[in-house]
Amino acid sequence: MKSFFVTGTDTGIGKTVFTCALAHHLKNSGIDVGVMKPFATGLSRNTLPQSEDVELLIKYSGSSDSHDVINPYFFSIPTSPYMATRKLGKTIDIDAVLSRFEILQSRHDIVLVEGIGGIMTPILRDYFVADLIKNLGLDTILMTGTQMGSVNHTLLSIDLCKKYGIKTNLVINDIDPTGYKVDDLESDLFSLSGLETLCKIPHGKNIEQISKMLEQNNFSQVLARL
Repeated sequence: MKSFFVTGTDTGIGKTVFTCALAHHLKNSGIDVGVMKPFATGLSRNTLPQSEDVELLIKYSGSSDSHDVINPYFFSIPTSPYMATRKLGKTIDIDAVLSRFEILQSRHDIVLVEGIGGIMTPILRDYFVADLIKNLGLDTILMTGTQMGSVNHTLLSIDLCKKYGIKTNLVINDIDPTGYKVDDLESDLFSLSGLETLCKIPHGKNIEQISKMLEQNNFSQVLARL
């Protein structure tokens, strides 16, 4: 079963919730799933992992991998990795990230890698999330939402993935019930990009509810066919 990189059209689009739900569904389907969040930023905690997102990924995947393999880099300010390194005087070694992914891939049937921000979030001055996806050799699951402006953001992300040679799979998250109707957005995005939507997440659903929905739709089999 191939691994996937979960990215989004923006921050706050539901990457962590979906990745946790998908990991939980795969685990419940008897699939050995690994998780990785190469870069996390935000307020630091006194416990490990320092990132709440990483804690959720570990919880719902049932992972026993070490925190430094799952999350090689945590920066204690809510900004891009590139800006965090500048402000905190830190450095990033991309090869270290790639080697940790290889460790996870050797241990598990599938690895779900959750990105940070959007497709062009900077990691280094001349290295972006899209470059990381390309170096990992993964297809993407692109999360988009129903807020106004979503069509523009989604098409830009899809176009950039095409330029990088990255295969894109689309998931729509109904994060804004006052924005696009999910079915209308799905139809428009298919008409404009040719991409079918893998999954539509209803508004207000939590991780367990989304996981159950994925189970009902046999989503593990959908992934296996990609």
